[in-house]
Amino acid sequence: MTDQRVAIVTGGARGIGAAISARLSRDGYAVAVIDLREADTAATVDAIAAEGRRAIGVGADVGDAEEVRAAVQRVADELGAPTVLVNNAGILRDNLLFKMDEADWDSVMNVHLRGAFLMSREVQRHQVKVGWGRVVSLSSTSALGNRGQANYSAAKAGIQGFTKTLAIELGPFGITANAIAPGFIATDMLRQTADRMGITLEQFLEGAVKEIPVRRVGQPEDVAAVASFLCSQEAGFVSGQVIYVAGGPKS
Repeated sequence: MTDQRVAIVTGGARGIGAAISARLSRDGYAVAVIDLREADTAATVDAIAAEGRRAIGVGADVGDAEEVRAAVQRVADELGAPTVLVNNAGILRDNLLFKMDEADWDSVMNVHLRGAFLMSREVQRHQVKVGWGRVVSLSSTSALGNRGQANYSAAKAGIQGFTKTLAIELGPFGITANAIAPGFIATDMLRQTADRMGITLEQFLEGAVKEIPVRRVGQPEDVAAVASFLCSQEAGFVSGQVIYVAGGPKS
């Protein structure tokens, strides 16, 4: 075991989670990539290992308390006590309110909110023990409201309140908590939204670009760069904040 700091990234198998995992690895962290199926983490873990850095993949349902406990314990045993947590795991179950069933609602809340709660509660035990830590949770511009996303919007708005409360409760122990709210980021999740709208991803992105002041769609690396700062030593006086990574102002 070394003194290297350890970071956990949930939903790290692809997209934004994979980009954050790679970035934190380059920042010097040993990285545990958590996703529902361990096999899905292989590409992210192998890419980190190919650069000569430490990473493991762990399969866990972040909405299941026992699986979360086991996953965090495995990380502590194999890499060391985790002091950085990125709550990125998420799913979409989009539908208009009158078509949305209870399973659509519950599954989104279970992954986004319950998952962030369970992971944060488990990791903070290690953070408090060493007197230092970072929690970064992924919100979304959808927290401001978005047609067809009553469940996702509510979950992402909840992440913001959860984050601010963590900042208040954990701050005295040297732990900061912040949220990142991405806008249009080129990931498979956007492809799902385009499919729901009955258009191609290219058509969806073309329309989106016209509404983004910087006139481009975001990339996972744009979000990873912000996560890198929020997880850094230098960000120790930044806590309880929601940073919109959306190519323009949001309110």
